[in-house]
Amino acid sequence: MVSTTFLDRFADYLRVELRLSPQTVETYMRECLSAETYARERDCPLEALHTADLIDYLVQRQSTGDPIDQRTVAKGLSALRSFFQFCILERVRSDNPATTISSPRGEHRLPGVLSVEEVEKLLEEIDLGTPGGIRDRALFELIYSCGLRISEAVDLELHNLYLEEGLILVRGKGDRERMVPLGDEAVRWLGRYLGEARPKLVRNGAERAVFVNRLGRRLSRKGMWKRFNEITRTAGIRAKVHTLRHSFATHMLEGGADLRAVQELLGHADIGTTQIYTHIDTEDLRTYHTRYHPRGGEIDGR
Repeated sequence: MVSTTFLDRFADYLRVELRLSPQTVETYMRECLSAETYARERDCPLEALHTADLIDYLVQRQSTGDPIDQRTVAKGLSALRSFFQFCILERVRSDNPATTISSPRGEHRLPGVLSVEEVEKLLEEIDLGTPGGIRDRALFELIYSCGLRISEAVDLELHNLYLEEGLILVRGKGDRERMVPLGDEAVRWLGRYLGEARPKLVRNGAERAVFVNRLGRRLSRKGMWKRFNEITRTAGIRAKVHTLRHSFATHMLEGGADLRAVQELLGHADIGTTQIYTHIDTEDLRTYHTRYHPRGGEIDGR
């Protein structure tokens, strides 16, 4: 039986090292305790289970008692992968028996994913004849290029931009910060907006928000939604602002990007079902973005 002290250290590992949310830590701990019950009934310590044991455990969870769905199975497998990785770090065992088990595929697709051609059409429909239009092009180009949440675009401030380096500092959920590489199209449109349009919108030089409304104040979530809805109607495309984030992730993965890298780019605290598909790759995230995202390549004159 795994000691309480060991499980407490594992919980600390999830919180501090993996930086998972409290809800995810609770879920992972619950899954590990469930697996420990299975192991105890077979007079075997949880940390000593083999791959075949884990498969048997997961099959039993799906077929006995209150059946669980594929998403819950994937969560359980993800928790076990993290647990056995911790066992390796603590020198309790030398291998991770959960890494060779394939995750069940999700039963539903992400909502509202646009094709690359639809994203192009949507962005090209933006009227660039006004400062607000240039702002909108830079804004939605950035959301698509970086997979930002609406709140992250709202909160973005001038000191978070590193255009020469092709990076932005994003503050995500739980005030977690991450550096995200910019595609060259996003750099180009941000540069044009900051140099040409934003000075015409800002009346108060103290405003530090990157994206501002016609009064020169921080553009709100409601303002972004309104502008995006107007653009989609003009383009004849049904989508929400968050669709650009879904499209970012989908296009990266369709291009062959590593799932773990995409999770880092999106700023997910809960790596959930996608964590179990691949190992963490040490390749720089900028390389992934440049190689796999439609906006990641170089443009002439850069």
